[in-house]
Amino acid sequence: MKIDTEKMIAEISLLENAVYRVIDGRIEKVDKPGNGFGKQTITWQNGKPVLCEISYTVK
Repeated sequence: MKIDTEKMIAEISLLENAVYRVIDGRIEKVDKPGNGFGKQTITWQNGKPVLCEISYTVK
């Protein structure tokens, strides 16, 4: 991921499956769930994504 902090621009690869969250001008890549089937839940508070819960199920 390429980040230009002066212009506040981030460049990400569209070849990689990923989820990102932006908080106060900072970009963070959200961790992938483990093996099996996964779920990512983002909790918002006052217009900001404040919490990320990651879970997975193995069949």
